[in-house]
Amino acid sequence: MELGLVGLGKMGGNMRERIRRAGHTVLGYDRNPDLADVHSLEELVGKLEGPRVVWVMVPAGEATQSTIDELAELLQPGDVVVDGGNSRWTDDEKHAEELAAKGIGFVDCGVSGGVWGLENGYALMYGGDKEHVAKVQPVFDALKPEGDFGSVHAGKVGAGHFAKMVHNGIEYAMMQAYAEGWELLEKVDSVTDVREVFRSWQEGTVIRSWLLDLAVNALREDEHLEGLRGYAQDSGEGRWTVEAAIDNAVPLPAITASLFARFSSRQEDSPQMKMIAALRNQFGGHAVEKK
Repeated sequence: MELGLVGLGKMGGNMRERIRRAGHTVLGYDRNPDLADVHSLEELVGKLEGPRVVWVMVPAGEATQSTIDELAELLQPGDVVVDGGNSRWTDDEKHAEELAAKGIGFVDCGVSGGVWGLENGYALMYGGDKEHVAKVQPVFDALKPEGDFGSVHAGKVGAGHFAKMVHNGIEYAMMQAYAEGWELLEKVDSVTDVREVFRSWQEGTVIRSWLLDLAVNALREDEHLEGLRGYAQDSGEGRWTVEAAIDNAVPLPAITASLFARFSSRQEDSPQMKMIAALRNQFGGHAVEKK
């Protein structure tokens, strides 16, 4: 099938390549002309055969809104827009309503996989009407990891981004637990090789995980994370998860505490936040602050 892909950054560029490797045609647009296949959204839409599928992979908020607004004026009834960024699920409901008024379908898709997605595949959580999801299904199949898992039609519009938001909230708490354990091990005199302790946990233990593997990678590159400042940004989903928990009266003490721990990293050079920063850089290519 043909796909229009808007946004060719760290994830979008690799997604274009993975979809192409599966035998599909991808036309990509990015504000950076060195990355783009076409040079405007109008050109992108004009080169796609109907019914069109256009996947938006740009930052949440104003960038996504303006892109969808422009596509709404260019696309035709029967076309479908996919928002694969980290939008808030409440924005999905608004976008779906605006596009439906013009006969254009909308699917929201939470995407996890970071800079490793090209090689390993992307975990996909999507929401929307079955008829709209069906038009995008070949692309979902191309992006997902091999095997039976890694892709789910989570429910109606907004369900994909809500599921991805909860995924990221869990990620916050898991990273915080590894970071706290690492700091305690580094603190005591009796443990002389913290890196090897972490490495020993990679097989046979109940806490083994891909995040643990990435922690070992980070410690292999910088054994005591001395080159990093203990600062970790939060990208929004953690806050939204806590807000949703409050709205639904669901207790989330671990996730909430991990979010507040990120805030503490802005007050001092936190050792725990060095590990959080290192992990975010490992799995997602997120920027770190050097000392």
